[in-house]
Amino acid sequence: MSDASLPQTAATGPRSTKPRSEAEIRAHGIDIAANPPQRALHLHRELDRVWRDAPGWAGFFTSVNHGTIGLRFMVTSFVFFAIGGVLAMLIRAQLATREGDFLDVALYNQIFTMHGSIMMFLFAIPLLEGLALWLLPKILGARDMAFPRLSALGYWCYFFGGAIIVLSLVFGVAPNGGWFMYVPLTDKTYTPGVNADVWLLGVTFVEISAMAAAVEITVTILRCRAPGMPLTKMPLMAWYLLGTAVMMLVGFPPLILGSILLEVQRAFDWPFFDVARGGDPMLWQHLFWLFGHPEVYIIFLPAAGALSTIIPVLSRTTILGYGALVAAVIGLVFLSFGLWVHHMFTVGIPHMALAFFSAASALVVVPTAVQIFAWIGTMWMGQVQLRLPMLYVMGFFATFVMGGLTGVMLAMVPFNWQAHDTHFVVAHLHYVLIGGFVFPMLAAVTYWMPLICGRWRIRGLGESAFWLILIGFHGTFFIMHLTGLLGMPRRVAVYPDNPEWEWLNLTSSIFGMVMSAGFALFAFDIIMQWLFGRRSWRNPWDAPTHEWAMPLPAPSYNFASLPGPRQPDAGALLPLARGEGLLPGAPRGDRETLVVDPGSGRPDHVAVLATSTALPIATSAAIGSFFGMMLAGQYWLALLGIAATLIMAWRWGGIMGVTHDRGRIEVAPGIQLPLHYQTRNTLAYTGALALLLADGALFGSLLFGVGFLGVVAPGWPAPPSGLAHGPLLLAALAALALMAVGSWAAMRAERLRAAPAGSSWALAGLVCGLIALGLLGVLAAGLDDPRRHARDALRGAILGYAVVHGVIAVMLALRTVMDFRQGRISLSRRGAAPAWQLFQGWWLATSAAALGTVALLEVLS
Repeated sequence: MSDASLPQTAATGPRSTKPRSEAEIRAHGIDIAANPPQRALHLHRELDRVWRDAPGWAGFFTSVNHGTIGLRFMVTSFVFFAIGGVLAMLIRAQLATREGDFLDVALYNQIFTMHGSIMMFLFAIPLLEGLALWLLPKILGARDMAFPRLSALGYWCYFFGGAIIVLSLVFGVAPNGGWFMYVPLTDKTYTPGVNADVWLLGVTFVEISAMAAAVEITVTILRCRAPGMPLTKMPLMAWYLLGTAVMMLVGFPPLILGSILLEVQRAFDWPFFDVARGGDPMLWQHLFWLFGHPEVYIIFLPAAGALSTIIPVLSRTTILGYGALVAAVIGLVFLSFGLWVHHMFTVGIPHMALAFFSAASALVVVPTAVQIFAWIGTMWMGQVQLRLPMLYVMGFFATFVMGGLTGVMLAMVPFNWQAHDTHFVVAHLHYVLIGGFVFPMLAAVTYWMPLICGRWRIRGLGESAFWLILIGFHGTFFIMHLTGLLGMPRRVAVYPDNPEWEWLNLTSSIFGMVMSAGFALFAFDIIMQWLFGRRSWRNPWDAPTHEWAMPLPAPSYNFASLPGPRQPDAGALLPLARGEGLLPGAPRGDRETLVVDPGSGRPDHVAVLATSTALPIATSAAIGSFFGMMLAGQYWLALLGIAATLIMAWRWGGIMGVTHDRGRIEVAPGIQLPLHYQTRNTLAYTGALALLLADGALFGSLLFGVGFLGVVAPGWPAPPSGLAHGPLLLAALAALALMAVGSWAAMRAERLRAAPAGSSWALAGLVCGLIALGLLGVLAAGLDDPRRHARDALRGAILGYAVVHGVIAVMLALRTVMDFRQGRISLSRRGAAPAWQLFQGWWLATSAAALGTVALLEVLS
C-alpha cells in the first residue's frame, strides 16, 4: 500500500460496514503480520468501527466524538454570528438618518441588546470552545477529549440556551436592557415582562456549556498529551487554550452568580440590588465586569494561539520567543482580573481605586506587546508567504493594534470620563473584538479547513472576501471614533437635533453593508470548498505539527497509534499510520487514550472513554425544563426539572463503574499500564479539582457581595432580626464534620480494599450528611422574610449555596455506599470514594465559612 493510499482509505472507511477480524482475514489466505499494508488497513478499519458515530439520526443525537462536537459548535456559532450580523445591519439602517424611521424605539432596544448578547455569548465563546474541542486532541497527540459526554452536554446546553434567546426576538419578548443588563433598568419595576428573564435564564443555560468546556479543556491539556510531551514543550496553542480555560473557570462564575441573584430578585422579590431595602445596583456592575473584562482576553487568547501557530508555518521558520510568549500568556491571565473597574470609572469610586485600576489597565499592554513583537520578529526572520490565512493575519495587525491604542486612551481616567458611553467606546470594542478575534479566527478556519473537509479551496473567492471585510470594517468603525468624539452616545435610536452626526453615520452604514457582503462571500467560499473543492494533498502547509500527521480529512480516531517522544511532528505520518506508536489500534474494542502526568508527560494510565450515548441530550433537556418552567413563572414545576437533572446526574455516575477486573494492559511491546479505575489520579479526579476552582470563584463572589453590601450599600446596619439559632449552627457544623470523618474512613477502607468496613463508614457518613441537610433546612425555615432586607436575602442565598452542595455530597456518599456493596471496589478497582472525600472537604470548608457569615451578618446588624 502506498503512502498516498493508506490514509485516504482510512479516512473514507472501508466498503464493508463490518470489519474483519485478524482470524477472518487469515482464513482468506492473507497473513497480516507478513503484509504490513494489509495490517495497517485492518488497523484503520478496526479503529473506525470503534470511534465513528452511529449512522443516521441516532448518530446525530448520540455522538460524543470530539471532532463531531467541535464542528457542531463552530457551525452553530457561525449561524448565530450571521443572525447577529443581520441585527447589526438593522442597527446601521436605523442610524443612517437622523429621524430613524426604520425601527421603533422599543424594537431597536431589543435588537441592539440581542446583537451584543449573540456576539458575546452565542458566537465568540462557543467558537473558541468548538475550535478547542476539535483541535486539541490533534495537536496534543490524543484520540479524544478527556470527557466526551461532557463535550456533548455542553453543546446541547449551548444549542438549547441559544435557541431560547434567539426565538425570544421572533416572539417579541427579546431582552431590551443592553447586553450588560444594568440594574435597576432590568428589575421588575422598569422591565415588568419576561424580556430580562429571557436573557438571565438563557445566558445562564449557555454558561453551563462554557463551564463544561473549561473543565474539558483544562483536563485534556494537563492529562491527555502525547507521552513524553512535558508542559514546557507543548504547542503554543495548548498554552493559550489552557490560559483561556483557567480564566473561564474563574471569570464566568461571577456572572452566573449575578444572573442567579437578579433572577431571584425578579422572581421572588429578594432585594439584592434594591437600594430602598439594603441592596445596591453597583453590585451587579461589579459581578458583571468581574466576568466582562476577563472575557475580552478569554476571547483574545485562543485567537492569539492560532496566530502563534499559523505565523511560523507561513513564514517558514520557528516561533520567536517561545518562553516569552508563555510568560505573556500567564501574565495576561493574572492581569486580566485586575481591570474590571475601568468600566466603572464614572460611577464615583474613590480616587485611590481609580489610580490603581487605571495603572493596571495600562500595564496589561506589556504582555500584549510582547506577543505582537514576537510575531513580527518571527515574520522578519522567515520568508512570509502571503496566502489567504496570512492575509487575515495582516488584517489582524492593522486592526488590533489600533484597538489597543484606543484602549490605552480609555484606560486614562480623564479621557475615559469624556468618552464614556459614547460611540468612541463602541469603535474601540469592535476594533479589539473583530481585530483580535474575528480576523485570527477567519485565518484559523482557512488554515485548518483542509483538515476538516479534505479539500482545497477555490482560488479567488477567499481573497475577495478578505478585502471586502477589511475595507468594510475600517470604513464602518473608524468613523465611529469621530462620532464618539463629537458626543454621540451609545444606544440611541434617533438624533433629530444633531445633524453633524448624520453624514458620519450614513458613511458607517454604507461601509457596514460592504463588510456584510464580505462575510457572506467568506461563508460562500467555505461552502464551495466543502462541496466542490479538489482533494487536498497531505499537509498542504508543510507544517511541523501533530495535527497534520494524519489523513485528510481527519479520521474520527485521529491517530492509528499515538505519537511517542520520538514522533513529534508530521514527519511521523507513516510510522503512526502503520501502528508503530503507542496504543496501536483498538484491540479491546474500547475507545482508549493515554493519560499522562500533568507536568512531565510521563504515561500514567489508560482511560477508557465513553461511547455514543443519548445521555448528554437527555440531561440538557432536563436542565432546559428547569429553565423553561422558570421562564414561564411555574416555579413549583421547576422543581421537577431539578429532580430530573439529579436523576440524570445519578445516571452519569451509575454507568461509569465496572464490576470486573481486567488487569494492566499492554500499550506497546514491553510497556503495560493500569486502566483508569485502577488508579486514584484519574481524569475525573482532575476534573473535580478544576470544577472546585470554578466553585471557589462562585463562593468568593458571593462573599464579595456580602462584604460589598455590608460596607457600601445604603440602608445598613439592617433592622434587628431576632435570629437565635446558634445551637443549630453548631449542630449543623458538627454533622458536617462527622460526615467528613466518615468520608475519610471510607477512603482509607477503599485503599485497603476493606469493603464491609468501607460500606459501614460510607453509610455513617451518608446519615450524617442527611442530618446536616435537615439542620440547614431548619435554619433556612427560621430566617426572616428574605424580601424584607438585603441582609436576609443574603442569608437565604448563602444557605441555599450550602444546601445545593450538601445534596451533591450526599449523592456522592450514596454512590460510595453502592460501590462498596455492588462490588465496584476490589484489589484492582477504585470507586467514588476519592471524589466524595474531595468534595466532602470542600463542603465542610465552605459551609463553615457560609454559616460563619450568617452569624456575622447578625452581629453586624
